[in-house]
Amino acid sequence: MVFRKLPGVSASGMGLRLSQKFVFLLFLSGLVTLCFGALFFLPDSVRLKRIFLSKTETQPVTVGSGSENDAREHLKRPKDPEPPRGMTPAKGETSTRLKSLSRKPTVSREATEARLAGGRAQEDFTLPRSRTESASSKATSFDRGAHSDTFSYDKFKGCLLKPPLGRDNGRPTDPQTNERREKVKEMMKFSWDNYKRYAWGKNELRPLTRNGHIGNMFGGLRGASIIDSLDTLYIMGLMEEYNDAKEWVQTSLDLNSNGEASLFEVNIRYVGGLLAAYYLTGEEMYKNKVLELGEKLLPAFNTPTGIPRGVINLGSGTSWSWGWASAGSSILAEFGTLHLEFVHLTELSRNPIYTEKVMNIRKLLNKIEKPHGLYPNFLSPVSGNWVQHHVSIGGLGDSFYEYLIKSYLMSDKTDEDAKKMYYGALEAIEANLVQKSPGGLTYMAEWRGGILDHKMGHLACFSGGMIGIGADDGAPEKRQHFLDLAAEITHTCHESYTRSATKLGPEAFRFDGGGEATATRLSDRYYILRPEVIESYMYMWRLTHDPKYREWGWEAVEALEQHCRVESGFSGIRDVYTLTASHDNMQQSFFLSETLKYLYLLFSDDDLLPLEDWVFNTEAHPLPIIRKSCLQDEATQDKTVSK
Repeated sequence: MVFRKLPGVSASGMGLRLSQKFVFLLFLSGLVTLCFGALFFLPDSVRLKRIFLSKTETQPVTVGSGSENDAREHLKRPKDPEPPRGMTPAKGETSTRLKSLSRKPTVSREATEARLAGGRAQEDFTLPRSRTESASSKATSFDRGAHSDTFSYDKFKGCLLKPPLGRDNGRPTDPQTNERREKVKEMMKFSWDNYKRYAWGKNELRPLTRNGHIGNMFGGLRGASIIDSLDTLYIMGLMEEYNDAKEWVQTSLDLNSNGEASLFEVNIRYVGGLLAAYYLTGEEMYKNKVLELGEKLLPAFNTPTGIPRGVINLGSGTSWSWGWASAGSSILAEFGTLHLEFVHLTELSRNPIYTEKVMNIRKLLNKIEKPHGLYPNFLSPVSGNWVQHHVSIGGLGDSFYEYLIKSYLMSDKTDEDAKKMYYGALEAIEANLVQKSPGGLTYMAEWRGGILDHKMGHLACFSGGMIGIGADDGAPEKRQHFLDLAAEITHTCHESYTRSATKLGPEAFRFDGGGEATATRLSDRYYILRPEVIESYMYMWRLTHDPKYREWGWEAVEALEQHCRVESGFSGIRDVYTLTASHDNMQQSFFLSETLKYLYLLFSDDDLLPLEDWVFNTEAHPLPIIRKSCLQDEATQDKTVSK
């Protein structure tokens, strides 16, 4: 094509005018950049930013910087990754965690979202004190229905149906049962005294070497055994020991750590333990601590989908996936085991962000397709798709299902979405995973892309209790069926104990190769003081009052005393099928929080932490049922009186 020259315009003249246009556009773009830079980065610009970012900030999904986070995911790994308890840790190497002393003002929703918005979870953006206080006052003005501006402990207590500790601290009238309960209390005191003597302030006790263990699961937090023991000591009436623990939390628990923590483990042990201590005692110190810690966990949700990553630096807010997790995925039992604690964080703080985060997880799970109605264990926090079709009711999956039914119960049976998800999942589990062995034992197999693995882990033995507490709220015609299924699974787990030489159960047991309810691999023969079987005994006792469950619990006490008690505490053992002692030198913090608590409750009357008022998180920390209608009535009465 031929271009003609315009008359009167030279090539040099045209070039000059183009240069002038370029300079002008360059100047204009610089001016715009300068204006917007000032708008977004000057210290007093948060209100202006909210004008422009309000649409993105109010979305329940926190959108992260995908490329930056993806790169970090591949570059950063835990130095010594220890799978969380829900993921079958290495023998005796479950680490512990801690809390912090320093008190910060409760951070408001406005301040929190300003810091987290736009994928900047790692930026330590802090409002000036005066602005934080102003934002806090405004954050309490959202519509809370039954809520007043601040949480009232007295109103909460008034909405309980029964006293938490019962009429006589749950003391049974039967002398033999009471004697057994006192034995469990002695075991707790023995465990605690040795922890205090040899490992005070550390996360767990190593009873053979008489020193403390810290581990790397808690991001530099300390005192996991202390936090996990607070409610156990309190309900057992070990008040001197409880007061020592309380004083440590008040004076020595430092939350200003800067290490790599498991979101799951910090939540169930530290957040759960502090919440339970607050609800049982009303001590404001516990409330202040747990709200400070809860805010530190929020940056983990800063992903493209809002599904949190498994590891978080509690100081910087940086998060990434476990190095061993398939394709950088998040784990079902981790991101699915936050709901109970986060709902209570919203209750105490009046900040809806915690509930929004966990509800967003639920929305995504409801949206995506489930193979045969099942929930696989690995989910990409970037794409929101399943990564592998491996389904397990044991490690990697377990407490997700537990938290569905307990969310429904904790909501005073108003959370219909949780109810629908739980019974839908249970239907799929029954159709695809529940099996009957040739010997008549009912068990939960694992599912790997449509192929069954006839293995059941000790962790899956919680499911007897879970199915039991959910029996009343499914279809009425299935109530007895669910109770029967719960009893059958609990019986199978008891068999895994009785078929070992020590009368303690292995980490996993199989139903193939001619064996039933026994471990066929050397790597599955250990016992690390786990609570799940005893947990199901406790629930089944409360639901049926069948005396066999108390007898089975006493068998476990005798086995623990004979094979796990050492001179300076309790230790796991490496092989349940041999009477030759081979201890792992670890007194797990969950032994104090769960195993001994469930045994104590098993031998107590039902009015000690009654199930009408309390649900237990997956670390056995009791959290109260939220009765919004009652709280609303209490608030209305208060307003009437004030008038």
